[in-house]
Amino acid sequence: MTDKLTLSERAEHMPALEAAGWRHDSDRDAITKTYQFADFVAAFGFMTRAALQAEKMNHHPEWFNVYKTVKVTLTTHDADGLSALDVKLAQRMDALAG
Repeated sequence: MTDKLTLSERAEHMPALEAAGWRHDSDRDAITKTYQFADFVAAFGFMTRAALQAEKMNHHPEWFNVYKTVKVTLTTHDADGLSALDVKLAQRMDALAG
């Protein structure tokens, strides 16, 4: 089981995540981000690459896609909130989005 981030871990990771466009959803203890791409094919390509990374990590995002927009929510249900898996997947998704 993955543990929820401690206060010091949150203080360490949240500034960089927020600088990259992630926002904390305190109601769910999750982070969210909306990505915009050039078109549907670019958005779908991102989702495909992110899905492969998520599967390798066994940690899957909640996401919603309409045309060139992908809205992502990350939280760890087993931990009942944010964990290191969410931070790592957010960083990988940002790298994939380029």
